[in-house]
Amino acid sequence: MANPLHIVVCAGIVPDPLQTLEPVVTATGPGVKNELVLPAVLDPWAASALYEAAHLAGKWPGSKVWLVSVGPKAKLQQVMMTIAQKAAFELVAIDAPIGGFADAEATAQALKDAIAGIAGLDRERLLLFGGWESASRGAGVTLQLVGERLGILDQFQGVDQIDLREDGSFEVAERVEGGRQQVSQCAGAPAVLGWATGNLAEPRNNPQLGMTNMHTVMPALQRAKRMDLSSNGLHYLSVSLPKQQRLTRVVKDATPEAIAAELAEWIGAE
Repeated sequence: MANPLHIVVCAGIVPDPLQTLEPVVTATGPGVKNELVLPAVLDPWAASALYEAAHLAGKWPGSKVWLVSVGPKAKLQQVMMTIAQKAAFELVAIDAPIGGFADAEATAQALKDAIAGIAGLDRERLLLFGGWESASRGAGVTLQLVGERLGILDQFQGVDQIDLREDGSFEVAERVEGGRQQVSQCAGAPAVLGWATGNLAEPRNNPQLGMTNMHTVMPALQRAKRMDLSSNGLHYLSVSLPKQQRLTRVVKDATPEAIAAELAEWIGAE
């Protein structure tokens, strides 16, 4: 390929979903109980985007990957100690709250400003990657909003695969209803790709790669600007855990029709 790729991955950090996450109302609005002490991970959808970006950059010499991430410095450092061993990237950090109740517009503006400030980034070669959904800020719209603010009109969501050609054009497969895929052709960068799960397994830890990445990760964390994401008038009346209900009966010799009718009645009563 004549022109190497510049791939920017937007990836937030979230509390480990294996932990018990209990919503609470704080002085500044809704939050997660004991959020600051919960272990954090890279958002699962965005992690797939990062692995796909690193794989794609490795196939095209001269390409570069930037990881733009929002979160408290201490949490970002904790997560980067692991992620830095899995993919080659340059970190662009934004020091901001991690909670999942921030407004998508404010988050998108913060990401856009950070991307616009990346030295040496060529927007004509830019592929903007991120998660199709998110365990925190996604709301299904954040990545689209970032792309629109950067003036990128070619956007693909629910991406499982991208096949890049020598001339810079590519074919992309997106998920659609019914377990099918929509295949589209794009003339080339710039473009936005919101990844689903992709096709790659999680890379193995590479301590040498991790040490190389940490030479740039630590200075990036030190340079991270503090930012308070505005609510833009967004207000939550209440937050609570999903309702749990379990009513069990043991019935013998019930017909499928009777079972279906009882289930329909139960669902209709909710």
